[in-house]
Amino acid sequence: MAAMAIILHLETATTNCSVSISRDDEIIVLKENNAVSYSHSEQLHLYIKEALKEASLSLSDMDAVAISKGPGSYTGLRIGVSAAKGLCFSLDIPLISVPTLQSMAHQVDVEIGALIIPVLDARRMEVYSSVFDSDYKEVRETRAEVINENSFAEYIEENKVYVVGSGAEKCRGVVQHPNFIFDESVVPSAKDMVSIAIKKFGSKQFEDVAYFEPYYLKDFVLQQKKKKN
Repeated sequence: MAAMAIILHLETATTNCSVSISRDDEIIVLKENNAVSYSHSEQLHLYIKEALKEASLSLSDMDAVAISKGPGSYTGLRIGVSAAKGLCFSLDIPLISVPTLQSMAHQVDVEIGALIIPVLDARRMEVYSSVFDSDYKEVRETRAEVINENSFAEYIEENKVYVVGSGAEKCRGVVQHPNFIFDESVVPSAKDMVSIAIKKFGSKQFEDVAYFEPYYLKDFVLQQKKKKN
């Protein structure tokens, strides 16, 4: 049984600036805008205020704040995490982190036995990816990888494989197999954080507010910068 809680969810890992409020395991309000240019610094706090007003709630009603932890945009993640930590400090409520790729997988309803590979576009032929089964359990950890014709080959012979997210178009042009199904329309959203966050709330899987950092995959980015020189 899900825990009873009102949770504020913040998703800023990509261009989509997204805020939702859930009561128990249901969303009561969602505010988001997927602009081409990042507008999180201007819109995030405005969306929080608008969401609270629309839900007829105040910040003091919140039982926790859930933040999309990455991977994703360095700047976007920093803005979201800074806001979440500030709210948790001031309200003295717990911080819950939700893996960005896992919440993306929750947008896709697939048949039993199929796999879901959320992919976020990085640089050139690179993506951030992870692999989940049809119950949204992680089959392979998050990686930053360069897409080539052999990418995800170990999964496609016996399974339908749904490649979803901003990196799907990049993959479509390189990996070829009838079992691949591509959908680049899947975007990280605060609406898909709820089921993960409420389970973590119920089991008290909270982050240390003082020391929590987003999942940047920094080492990968630094490595690519060195290659440019």
